Amino acid sequence: MALFSKKRAPSRTQRVALLTVIFTGVIFLIAALVITAVMQMRDKADVIDDARATQAATAAIRSFQARLGSTVRDNAIWDDAYAHIGSPDAASWAFENWGKTTEDYPLYDVAIVLKPDRSALSAYKKGEPFEPASFFGNSLGQLADKAAKSGKKPVTAFVPTKTGIYLVAAGAIQPFNDSPPGDTVSTLLFAKLLTNDVIAQLETTFDIDGLKLVSAPRPGELSMALVGETGRAVGYLQWPSRMPGSVTYEGVRTYLALAGIFLVAFFLAIIATAVATIRSLQRDTAAARLKAHHDSLTGLLNRAGLFELVEEATAISDHGVALALVDLDGFKEVNDAWGHAIGDRLIGLVGERLKETIPHAQAVSRLGGDEFAFLCKAETIGDTAASLISALQEPFRIGGRTIEVGASIGTAPLGTDVSDGYELLRRADMALYEAKESGRGRVVNFSTILDERRHERSEMEEKLRQAIERKEVRPVFQPLVDAKTGSLRGVEALARWTPETGPVSPEVFIGVAEKAGLIDELGRHILEISVETASSWNGIGLSVNVSPVQLRNPDFAALVEEVLQTRAFDPKRLTLEITEGVLMSNPEQAKRTLARLKAIGVKFALDDFGCGYASIGALREFGFDRMKIDRSLVIALDDHRGAGILNATLSLARALDIPVTAEGVETQAQANALAESGCDQLQGYLVGRPMGGEQVEETFFKSAA
Repeated sequence: MALFSKKRAPSRTQRVALLTVIFTGVIFLIAALVITAVMQMRDKADVIDDARATQAATAAIRSFQARLGSTVRDNAIWDDAYAHIGSPDAASWAFENWGKTTEDYPLYDVAIVLKPDRSALSAYKKGEPFEPASFFGNSLGQLADKAAKSGKKPVTAFVPTKTGIYLVAAGAIQPFNDSPPGDTVSTLLFAKLLTNDVIAQLETTFDIDGLKLVSAPRPGELSMALVGETGRAVGYLQWPSRMPGSVTYEGVRTYLALAGIFLVAFFLAIIATAVATIRSLQRDTAAARLKAHHDSLTGLLNRAGLFELVEEATAISDHGVALALVDLDGFKEVNDAWGHAIGDRLIGLVGERLKETIPHAQAVSRLGGDEFAFLCKAETIGDTAASLISALQEPFRIGGRTIEVGASIGTAPLGTDVSDGYELLRRADMALYEAKESGRGRVVNFSTILDERRHERSEMEEKLRQAIERKEVRPVFQPLVDAKTGSLRGVEALARWTPETGPVSPEVFIGVAEKAGLIDELGRHILEISVETASSWNGIGLSVNVSPVQLRNPDFAALVEEVLQTRAFDPKRLTLEITEGVLMSNPEQAKRTLARLKAIGVKFALDDFGCGYASIGALREFGFDRMKIDRSLVIALDDHRGAGILNATLSLARALDIPVTAEGVETQAQANALAESGCDQLQGYLVGRPMGGEQVEETFFKSAA
């Protein structure tokens, strides 16, 4: 019989073996997946912590650069610094304000001022002078060139030296509201040595364990390059990786093989570690952001922090807020009198008083220097600003000194016509300018009238600039006659400008020239034409008015000498008339200018005496050759008290042996009284109105002939 073959069913052994293989495979697969997951988690935790440390190191370097750069900017973009660096006392001034502070100032160890030709004007390290070129090499010149091209933005770079690596910040020394050509400005450089203490402070502040400074990075550790002015690394910050994942893994791997529960626990521990690491990184980032958006001196928001809030307000069209800019009145005098250290302490106290006075403000900021700002509700901005002005008028006590300052405030509401934060800042700044120009200690709210005035002022400046270039501003001459004989003794040159739209008052266009930086050019123009016109008037003196702004120019004396020499004009015939404003604006520079010109025979007259506060001491100290009494004293002759004041003034002049010219003489009675009282010269409509040079010759020389 035939037998049929049949497939046999798997045996129990095979089934057990198969199940064992499957179970074992599943176990190995699960174990492999768990181990792979654990390994990836370990490596990921290490990478996350390394990224955190790297970002923290980046934030540390940027914060270090920003702090030193901000310090340079605050000191370089400073009207007083710009004026002094161009003066004869530049080196001593730089030492007093910067060089001296390097001895123990925490923000920098080195202060250097480079001239426009990149030679050193002043260089101090830890309070002692040194040669920057031999110490820093060519790096300073390259940084100065970059600073000259960057406008008002400072540049920074790390520079290697024999004693270590320095962070150097450079800024072009320039006025706050002007930007002179880069090849004409000096450069201020501050440098901070990366000492072990500095590295330790960065390590603590930014939570980077084992941070150290090395010349070249070693394998197996994290590092961050310190970039020099050429863009190449000059050193490295290096630190070991914490490797939190690896540390955790080493602690739990023995237990992974014991049970699946430990696998889950390990997995959760890794997740917890990662979460903790991320949170730590977030905290470090928040701390770096805090430093980047806050002022280190006051703790208030800085310019970047405030502008971010302003931009947010404009983005959501929050028309219920307003911005106020606050500028201290008299802070420059405090710095000049007591130095920057006291000035910094005063800034700190002002910041505290702002927070105390306006706690309801949405933001309070220090923009730099002595300028602050705050945001608050538009409906309360006026009362808030007024209360702040009153609060800042209260004296400050610093080291036994009583210091008083004031404040001017400009405000601008966020209206529908404000497109962005820059426009809001511009409006508040215009209002602040108006507040300071109109007397200080005031609050001015922005209005479109300010824009119109600014536009008119800009147009006036441009027209005046063109008029000076075309020589359309011309002098006229008002006679100065002998009080007793009526004979011509001299003439006073008066600038006149008559454009197509009609004559412009000298009080207007001279003020515009001073603010626009045109007064030196205008003054030279008037002096040259006046000297040329009067050259042929033998024996007749020439008086020319000089602005206090001109006398602050160290080159003014040389300019006058050049004009006189070019025209072969006798210096003894020239009298320069100045007002008492020069006695207060820059007395030391004025003394030097007066002494140099008096040495060649030029005379000086104090103009408008009697309408201000010129003291007897000032008259003697400056050695004026003549006093011109203001027309207000002449007009007051009709009043008994006014006559007494005039007689007292003339008695003072006689006591000081100073001859007197009376201005504004309009009647014969006034002329007689002035002559009897002791005035030796008269000036006014009675003796002659301002006239052209040809009319002077027609009236006084041809008639005499």
